[in-house]
Amino acid sequence: MINRRSILVGGGAGVGLVVAWSLWPRTYAPNLVANPGETPFGAWLKIGTDGHVTVAVPQVEHGQGVYTTLPQIVADELGADWRTIGVEPATLNPLYANPIGKHDLFEGLFDRLPQSTTQPPMLTGGSSSIRMFEQTCREAGAGARALLCMAAAKRWDADWTQVNVDAGFCTYQTKRIRFAELAEEAAKFTLPHPLPFGIQGAGKLVGKSVPRLDTPSKVDGSANFAGDVRLADMVHAAIRQGPVGGRLTRVDRAAADRIRGVLSVVENPRWVAAVATTGWAAQKALDALAPRFEIDAPLPDTRSIDAALDAALARPGTQMASAGNVAATFQGAKLVTTTYRAGLGLHAVIETRSATASFSNGRLELWLATQAPGLARSAAARAAGLSEDAVVVHPMLIGGSFGAALEHDVAEQAAVLAVKLRRPVSLVWSRGEDSLHDHYRPPAVAKMAARLAPNGAIMGWSANIAAPSTGAEMARRMMPDLATEAALIGVKGDRYAVAGATPVYRIPAFAIEHHAAEIGIPTGHLRGGAHGYTAFFTECFLDELARAAQSEPMSFRIAMLGGEPRLARCLSTAAALGGWDGGVAGSGQGIAAHAFRGSYIAVMAEAHIGADQRPVVDRLVAAVDCGAQINPDIVRQQIEGGLIFGMAAALGASTGFTRGLADARGFDTIGLPRLADTPDITVEVIRSDEAPGGVGELGVPAVAPAIANALYASTGFRIRNLPLRPAP
Repeated sequence: MINRRSILVGGGAGVGLVVAWSLWPRTYAPNLVANPGETPFGAWLKIGTDGHVTVAVPQVEHGQGVYTTLPQIVADELGADWRTIGVEPATLNPLYANPIGKHDLFEGLFDRLPQSTTQPPMLTGGSSSIRMFEQTCREAGAGARALLCMAAAKRWDADWTQVNVDAGFCTYQTKRIRFAELAEEAAKFTLPHPLPFGIQGAGKLVGKSVPRLDTPSKVDGSANFAGDVRLADMVHAAIRQGPVGGRLTRVDRAAADRIRGVLSVVENPRWVAAVATTGWAAQKALDALAPRFEIDAPLPDTRSIDAALDAALARPGTQMASAGNVAATFQGAKLVTTTYRAGLGLHAVIETRSATASFSNGRLELWLATQAPGLARSAAARAAGLSEDAVVVHPMLIGGSFGAALEHDVAEQAAVLAVKLRRPVSLVWSRGEDSLHDHYRPPAVAKMAARLAPNGAIMGWSANIAAPSTGAEMARRMMPDLATEAALIGVKGDRYAVAGATPVYRIPAFAIEHHAAEIGIPTGHLRGGAHGYTAFFTECFLDELARAAQSEPMSFRIAMLGGEPRLARCLSTAAALGGWDGGVAGSGQGIAAHAFRGSYIAVMAEAHIGADQRPVVDRLVAAVDCGAQINPDIVRQQIEGGLIFGMAAALGASTGFTRGLADARGFDTIGLPRLADTPDITVEVIRSDEAPGGVGELGVPAVAPAIANALYASTGFRIRNLPLRPAP
């Protein structure tokens, strides 16, 4: 019997490679580690003598199902029995680099740099896992199948192309033999060229809703996360960081020493950590320390953030996308103009930032939640004053990330503590610390303008968006070797900051400008990125234009989608399923659409203002075209989860700032929807043979504008701020 837990969480990703990601050569050898009784087939799979097939997955699992979908592709081409499939994190190797994820996460930020300076890292992000690795996984499975068939054919004195596979067996006429009996011999054969895809009995798993591999261990509690790791002689640490730019000036060590179980206090210019025998004692000692921080610069607050955005919008911006001549189109014309605002977005993950670290014999090991293990290793090495070849990173399952695990601050802190203490240490941020020191989705302000033709068609469109240069900011943090280049790019306009703002609709003249704003608060990637606010700006403004043109909002959109039939079909499907009545006054119905990472979605919402003057969402209907589906259940899970995530972002999941600190302290302070607030949800995934698109973030962007448009239809009052809060 296979021990699925050991397969699921086994392996570490820091062994084998000892050079920085930016210096990786252009040819690489697989470093997949085979345990006794296992035979590796290249960099992607191993077959054991007990019959199990283990697939190495370079992408981190944080709920999106990648620990199932990538092995499913391999198993499909291999012809394996799904019940024998296991998964482990891939070892750190450039073979698993993700250039699509890097490009899409940063929205093409690095396109302006020479390719030689920006080698892609291992990275989970940008809804890229299937788009990046589907073909590679197919090749891995097909190659291993061919070798197994060759080994079987040799035993049977047959033509290997006439040997088939069936649920973990090679078959020929009446003969059958298990993969496990052939693996060691098969690995010695030479791969054929070209590889035989989808033949010899393969191709029976893709497109099926096979069970997720990570579900059993998450249900029974055996799945390991960073905070679950237990090592001999381990201690626990709690940490407190000051306001942005603050430096530690005072702690009350005597008070902390009175806490039972406290062992030591570690001070850093930017933070202080209490170390104790238990996590509870460490947190109590941290409270007793009563740390004080000083800062020389003015402390940012909600008012200063808004002022910085408004000031940026008043300055000339950088044009990021355009078509036609907007200035000529607007000249002398009556324009429809309005301004929208979006606040800071919180990740609000279930698992707070956590890491376990051990330093022994000059070698540092880290168990942590990370979407970029190579970059996390580099950051930890720099912080601890070690060479990168002295650091091993074990990527763990993540209890929700939504982009938070792209950051490396907890890895740096755990590394410093482990080296300082010379004992294994588990560092877990408190819920308050996680909220106070998030890398927030950036706030933004958009000034929208459009000219309508006499027949109601849009002749010209402009979107001037003030927002921090978050893409350049993330690049500086994650890849400090490129800090200078990233800073220069950010000054010239940041594609990340306006991603999703270019209209997918056919508009003769449009212009998108970014007005870079310095708000004094670190920002980062949140599920959906800038699309979370640009879709809100675009789709709400479209609704206003439809009303100004006295046109029904769905037909108004479809009339401009002659070049995007897939999105048009999503709109018509959502409308049909939802019983769309045109969004007439009092209906409480709104609609919105978005194209994202090669996929398309339309969302119809029904909403009203409740007795407490808060928005209430009654129903969400989504129609999705994401191309071919590897696992339909996982696609549906991602869309449903994205809709709920988008609803949370529409109604809350935000924070103000006071004296350099976020007002948010926990889930109870950020207006998250509860189970009782969950609306009726209908999702229709349209069958398609197009290449798979991204789905991990697809469900998020169109929700807020659909709800906002529904609230307008319900009340006649237009809410132009995100989160959606009616004016007092």
